[in-house]
Amino acid sequence: MGDPRAVGAQIRMKLPGLTPLEAKVAGDILARKDIDESMPLRDVATGSGVSEAMVVKVAKKLGFAGFREFRQGLVDYYRSDTAALHAEIATDDTSGEIVQKVFRTAMQALEETFAILDLAAFDRAADYLHRARQRDFYGLGGSAQIARDVSHKFLRIGIRSSVFDDAHMMMMSAALLGPDDVAIAFSHSGSTSAVIDAVELARRNGARTIAVTNYPDSPVAQLVDVVLCSTAQNNPLLGENATARIAQLNLLDALFVAVAQRDRKAADLNLARTMRAVQSKRRS
Repeated sequence: MGDPRAVGAQIRMKLPGLTPLEAKVAGDILARKDIDESMPLRDVATGSGVSEAMVVKVAKKLGFAGFREFRQGLVDYYRSDTAALHAEIATDDTSGEIVQKVFRTAMQALEETFAILDLAAFDRAADYLHRARQRDFYGLGGSAQIARDVSHKFLRIGIRSSVFDDAHMMMMSAALLGPDDVAIAFSHSGSTSAVIDAVELARRNGARTIAVTNYPDSPVAQLVDVVLCSTAQNNPLLGENATARIAQLNLLDALFVAVAQRDRKAADLNLARTMRAVQSKRRS
């Protein structure tokens, strides 16, 4: 884990793949701000009420070679400016403190998502979208709003797509896709059954598949050709999903620009045409 900004995100992203006890241990350790290079394994294990072997096991399941690498990763992370951005909202916070904490938490989500972004996967996703005959987007709830936002942007440059936020409509869409098409699954958890079912069908029919999710080991991520991950630290009031949407919107804005760049002349021409059409509806 070369980038210190990515350490906290990569730990949180792996939590769903741990057992409840392992996740508790990982959460306990991630929440400790007193860890330094000299803290012994024994103290960390005692603090979580588990054996030293359990701490080592958790470290390895989180992607570290062992406890020492895990400890150093956390030390580097908490020394980074990114880690310092997040602060829990207290019941007695002033309006100014609330605004600052909400904005800084969003900034952290952006920084950490940028740190973990797989640029090769990002480029493959842009290529698939650019070349596709049909682009169908699947998502429920807040994820559907992300899908609608990017679909709107694509339409501005003449790239047509369809958004489906109903389980039956998703399956009908997936049934009609083929090798020249792309399906994008929007799911923060990566475990929304309606989205997973549609992606499975689209893939069986030969379509390229992309997932935008918070968890790279989630069920939907295991199915698709390309995974684009966002990340955000959980907040009891805002929720992890709400903060992650900020990162997803920015990630998809970047994807929109990358697709436009693949044929910038056509994108600029269509953008001018759609802007003129909208301006004609504005009152002077």
